[in-house]
Amino acid sequence: MDSGSSPLHVTTNHELLSQILSTLQSIQSDYRRLFAAVETIEGRMNALACVKQLCDAVEDREQSAARAMTPDDSPREDRSGPPKASIVSHSPGGLLVAEGAPGLVQTGKPVSTGRSFAQTVSSRIILTTYPGQSGIDPLTMSWGHQDPIQRGPVVVSRSQSTIRRRNAIGAHGGSYSIYHALAVASKNLDVEHKPDFTNTNPAVTLGPFFQWADAKKIVSMDPFGHLAPWLFTKLINEENVHIRPTIAVTKAHMKLPEIEQSVRNGRLQVDGKICLNETGELAVTKFAVEPVWYLPGVAERFGIDEGILRRSLFENTGGSFPELITRGDIKLFLPPIGGLTVYCFGDPAKMSDSNVRLALRVHDECNGSDVFGSDICTCRPYLIFGIEEAVKEAQQGGSGVVIYFRKEGRALGEVTKYLVYNARKRGTDRASEYFRRTENIAGVKDMRFQALMPDILHWLGITKIDRMLSMSNMKHDAIVEQGIPIHQRVPIPDELIPEDGRVEIDAKIHAGYFTTGKVMNIAELSEVQGRAWDDVDH
Repeated sequence: MDSGSSPLHVTTNHELLSQILSTLQSIQSDYRRLFAAVETIEGRMNALACVKQLCDAVEDREQSAARAMTPDDSPREDRSGPPKASIVSHSPGGLLVAEGAPGLVQTGKPVSTGRSFAQTVSSRIILTTYPGQSGIDPLTMSWGHQDPIQRGPVVVSRSQSTIRRRNAIGAHGGSYSIYHALAVASKNLDVEHKPDFTNTNPAVTLGPFFQWADAKKIVSMDPFGHLAPWLFTKLINEENVHIRPTIAVTKAHMKLPEIEQSVRNGRLQVDGKICLNETGELAVTKFAVEPVWYLPGVAERFGIDEGILRRSLFENTGGSFPELITRGDIKLFLPPIGGLTVYCFGDPAKMSDSNVRLALRVHDECNGSDVFGSDICTCRPYLIFGIEEAVKEAQQGGSGVVIYFRKEGRALGEVTKYLVYNARKRGTDRASEYFRRTENIAGVKDMRFQALMPDILHWLGITKIDRMLSMSNMKHDAIVEQGIPIHQRVPIPDELIPEDGRVEIDAKIHAGYFTTGKVMNIAELSEVQGRAWDDVDH
């Protein structure tokens, strides 16, 4: 007789294993749902923690001020206020509207000037508004106030319930606001759509830092922009005011082929926390920031009059924002430009810890090199080097930060950049003529103007930089002028410079970029020549 298992016994074991597998799958499914629920609760707790920290910080400052104040030191109202722009005029009354626009049906109904703007007739176009006119009631904006509630939210929406309450000019989304307009015009988006911000709160807690309450340190972004929907819930729910965040914080993984190669070559070590595996996959916290300009502060940073700034912004955007001229009482402007992204490696809390080391790369966008690998410049190699060094710093217990600004082609734009490429490659592409080619076309060699760049460092709570992974003298000077010391500057290693990128880097070093190597004289610079089109195999 066969001593093996009977068919009945085998069947019973199979059924038992199937039941066990089914149970395990059910447990796994339950675990995933539980994990998602925990993540949701944790996210909400982060948002509440951020709001509570802000409130606690404000309360502590107020109590300290009260204890230090004597009767003779009681605060007096500051009636001086910021200087008024000399070009601002006032309307004799009513909204300035255009009637009979092509393609619009006129109803003959008047434009409402009260708070019941929801009844406004869509056939009339509001061209601009004026301070003090009937129905205009902008929300308070005390830029630099330590209490976000007393400072007020950034309100720029032109929705029917909000247009009279705006305290900012422009639109959300920067340059993407144009696509928003297209979506509304093509009826793909309801103009009155209200975002549902459930579970969108910041993935990590940040701040508050003392810099957030300094009107001179942060002038180009809203320091409370990541918490806006949660700080101003009452205004949103009770007064139907549209308030949106201008900063979003998330967590992600990053994979780059050069980083994988660094792991294979032993330059970067797998630690399971920041560098996760042998493929070089990185854990990163990301902060996306849309610009919010406090016009008096921006003007001061550039050493110009606010009125001159307003006029230039109005005239050189084709007259797109007339309220820059007519609303001198509104001090905020959301410009139609790209923003920035912060990539933080390691614990975000360490960015503001002066007791640990910080490595920083501030990088301006270069689509051709950063994304598509063009070798005419050093942008992608320096960016990758910056990421690798930031990761190493974080792995050693410090903080590594890379900040990516949307300033394509030195803020001249990609079309201008390619025109310059053509002029270079059709002539003798020499380092000695590098900047002249740009100035001949654009009239200026660089429009990035780094004066506003340090604002993001203040917002992150950064008070010193141990290793600055940049050679730019403009970036260095802007940061140091804002009171943030830089202890070491790290140039791009020579072996990472593409052959055709020598023209750019040698010209920049000659113009003042930092280097630990030789600075060429003009004769030597004229010998540095780039690749001609004919040298490229197609």
